[in-house]
Amino acid sequence: MDGTNRADITRGAHVNIILKKDQKSGELTEGYVKDILTSAPYHSRGIKVRLESGAIGRVREVLE
Repeated sequence: MDGTNRADITRGAHVNIILKKDQKSGELTEGYVKDILTSAPYHSRGIKVRLESGAIGRVREVLE
């Protein structure tokens, strides 16, 4: 699943996100969702989340 629909993402979900600093390179960061930061039900570039590691970025894919 891609990360554009908020309903597809839950706390604890295993995801790949893209950090702001990595948008040009496309490097993904893997982790587990701690908080969902986007309140809208849909976002074209991905729902913004905070991982348990503290990293903040937009979800590119939901792994589980």
